[in-house]
Amino acid sequence: MATPKKNTRPTSNSVKDVKLNSLLEMTKAINNNLTTSQLLDIYQEILENRLKVGKLVLFSFTTEWTCILKYGVDKDYNHLVFEPELLDIKEIETISYSKGNLSQKFEIVIPVYHKQTPLAFVLLGDIDEKRIEMSSAIKHLPFIQTLTNVMVVAIENKKLYKTSLQKAAIQKELELAQSMQKLLFPSSLPNIEELEMNALYLPHQQVGGDYYDVIWINEVEFVFCLADVSGKGVAAALLMSNLQAALRVLLKYTQNLTEIVIDINQLICDNAKTEKFISLFIAKYNIGTRKLSYINAGHNSPILLNNNQAIELDKGCTLLGITNPLHSLETESLLISPQSILFAYTDGLTDTVNSHDDTISVEELKNILINNKNSNCQFINKAMMYYLEEFKGEMPFVDDIAMLTCKFN
Repeated sequence: MATPKKNTRPTSNSVKDVKLNSLLEMTKAINNNLTTSQLLDIYQEILENRLKVGKLVLFSFTTEWTCILKYGVDKDYNHLVFEPELLDIKEIETISYSKGNLSQKFEIVIPVYHKQTPLAFVLLGDIDEKRIEMSSAIKHLPFIQTLTNVMVVAIENKKLYKTSLQKAAIQKELELAQSMQKLLFPSSLPNIEELEMNALYLPHQQVGGDYYDVIWINEVEFVFCLADVSGKGVAAALLMSNLQAALRVLLKYTQNLTEIVIDINQLICDNAKTEKFISLFIAKYNIGTRKLSYINAGHNSPILLNNNQAIELDKGCTLLGITNPLHSLETESLLISPQSILFAYTDGLTDTVNSHDDTISVEELKNILINNKNSNCQFINKAMMYYLEEFKGEMPFVDDIAMLTCKFN
């Protein structure tokens, strides 16, 4: 008598046990912080070997849609391309569109969403397309959906955690750069019987490209400047620091403004390769003779309120870093009357727009200066800033802003 064959088909209870154990295994792997690659290995082993799902492709999104797992497909699928039609699928369904290779080889799509954002798409199928019985992909669909969601969310959390660590590192570096940049600005400005100075700096980002400085040459002469490096952020701040270092070195060898500007232009051309440029207002003042000499290298013209006349200091040359040698470099010298005021600023001030897309005019700045001529420098800068805040309303600042005000007593 022949011995009957043993029924090897898994019972309902054994299938439930497989699914439960598989889910517990995935959960334990996530809790143990296994890598994304290890989670994908476990996921494939469960679907391919335990549930007998013949074909699978898993797409995940970082900066673009990428296939992070595939099995059961031939060499023609070595370079899988994400098909945009998948984005129209919001719920589990059979593939209804007929474009592309994916729609021809797979049966089921499982989309994984977070709120309204798609995180992943799983395409399932079976190798033996001639089988009459229900495919494993369809038979175990609810469980596959649960397992996929658990794993994809875990992988997404890993991405978010990695991104947060990167952001924290960048933030720490920016904070360090910000503290280092503050060291480049003068710790104090002159506030003596002959003159008073005050500066205000509002970077658009944590670090910026605006720069001001005051450097004493001897007991009666000093050089002061205001500059604006093209662009924003770290790149602009680095070039600004080079300018600060170069200026202080050059002043040890020459106090001639023309020579200094020529050398700075050479430095910028050599280092920035015409990709960055600098606008610079640089001046030298003698508190004994009351003589002010200056060069304006493509900078917003400072306003000088001298003998009750508001004039613009615009003599000089083009922006630095564009051409070498400089053309038509000009220096102007003026005698400064008592109680005169010089207000220098960067273009972040006059580029600020309001809700009507208007900008602040130089004439408005002159009026503020005239109306506050009897105030100290700090009050004048605050008055300018107050007007700017009122003018822009809810609109954001668009650039770094620096102001340097000097009152000649």
